[in-house]
Amino acid sequence: MMRYLVTLQAPDRKGLVEQIANAVSRQDGNWLDSEMRHLDGIFAAILQLEMPVDKWDAFVDALECIDGLSLTYSQASQTAPPIKHVSYQLVAYDRPGLVLHISNSLNALGVNIEQFSSQYETASHTGVALFRANMSLGLTELIQEEQIVEQFYKLGDDVVLDKVTKTN
Repeated sequence: MMRYLVTLQAPDRKGLVEQIANAVSRQDGNWLDSEMRHLDGIFAAILQLEMPVDKWDAFVDALECIDGLSLTYSQASQTAPPIKHVSYQLVAYDRPGLVLHISNSLNALGVNIEQFSSQYETASHTGVALFRANMSLGLTELIQEEQIVEQFYKLGDDVVLDKVTKTN
């Protein structure tokens, strides 16, 4: 079995996930992890799959037969796990370049962004445009947690940062 990372995009419609899951199942694959979204009429997905190497080409052929679906893929590599995972929710006034500043700050600290989800919304009481991001980060040193908070608050006085505690 080999692990693969697959990205998919297609005009959104009912039954797409079922078609993809059928293709995985028919080739004896295992669906390990995924993120799927509907954005402006487009279905977008990132999948981590495990599949027998000799069945990979048939799987790709099956996906390519799905109407309007485009895909990219690569074999996934195993990397050293971080020593700690932390999750944050950040809210700030929306402005151009905010994701760039966030990613620059984290990269400068040597922090890996493992998951990042953002939304544009309007504050209900004021109508102000807001940027909201949820992120999970992989740390390689414990001091990075304190440094992350310092860096995020340097983004501006409007930044609200909450550490998210996940419960299982």
